[in-house]
Order: sequence, then structure tokens, then C-alpha cells
Amino acid sequence: MKLNHRLRIGVLGFFLAATLMFGCGKKDAKNMAPDFSLQDLSGSTVTLSKARGSIVVLDFWATWCPPCLMSIPELVELQEKYRDSGLVVIGISLDDPGRVSDSDLLAFKEKLKINYKVLRANYDVVKNYFGTENMSIPTMFIIDRKGRILEKHVGFRPGLLEESLRKLLS
Repeated sequence: MKLNHRLRIGVLGFFLAATLMFGCGKKDAKNMAPDFSLQDLSGSTVTLSKARGSIVVLDFWATWCPPCLMSIPELVELQEKYRDSGLVVIGISLDDPGRVSDSDLLAFKEKLKINYKVLRANYDVVKNYFGTENMSIPTMFIIDRKGRILEKHVGFRPGLLEESLRKLLS
């Protein structure tokens, strides 16, 4: 009787561990990048769904964040280098519009020669991408051609983003 009971507990434990490790299917739906509709600095509406078919780097950043500022030249270089391979970089500014106006943000973009779209974050996009977790910036999401989040990079480490992108763009 004890052996049979142990066997049942072992089998149940195995299935519980497998479920926790591998999930219950529909993993793609959970990893889908939330779509958004945000304004760029010229007032045009930008949606993530329009970039479907491209590899997207979604960069959450702010003008007052030193690591964010250090990452911008690399993002500019990656956008230039891999644009023809289907890379789309989108910067989502978390700057307070009361402190950094659209014209200030546009001047900042021109000064740093940012060659990708810069959008203003809203509550929904922050909630959809970060939920209730503590948010650190810069945070970059790598989204594949099907719209799935493949990686999330928190902070800036030179070269790490390109290493991830090379695998996807080759």
C-alpha cells in the first residue's frame, strides 16, 4: 500500500513540475507584445501592429536617465546598420510632458541624431508592458516578426542588444 501511495505522489509531483516548467500551452498568446497606439513627436499615430513582419526593439527611456542616454548612440547605430534587414527601433519616452515638452523632446532627438520614432508613453502602455513590477529604465523589449516578445533587457550593456539581434536578423 505504501509503495502505491508513493508512486501516485511521485507521478503527481512529476506532472506538477512539468506543468510549472513548460506551462499548459498557448504560450505564444502570453508572449505576444501588447499593441499600442501612441503619438510621435509630429503628432502622427504609431501602432506596434504596423511593424508586424519586422524585428522591433521597443526602448522605454527618459531624457534624465544617464544609462538611457548612453544606450541611444548604440540604438541609432543598430537602426542604421540593420534597417534594410527589417529592424525597427521605437523609443518610448517616459518623460513628464509637464517638464519636457514635445518641442524639447524633438530638440533632444535632433541633437542626438536619433533616427527612429520617439513616442510618448501613456498609462496603458506602461501597465501593459510592466504590469505591477517595479520598472527600471532603460528597458528594451525585442519583438519578433510575429509580434512575440523574445527578450527583455533591463539596463544598458554595450553590445548585448546587437548580439541578440544578430541571431534574429541573419
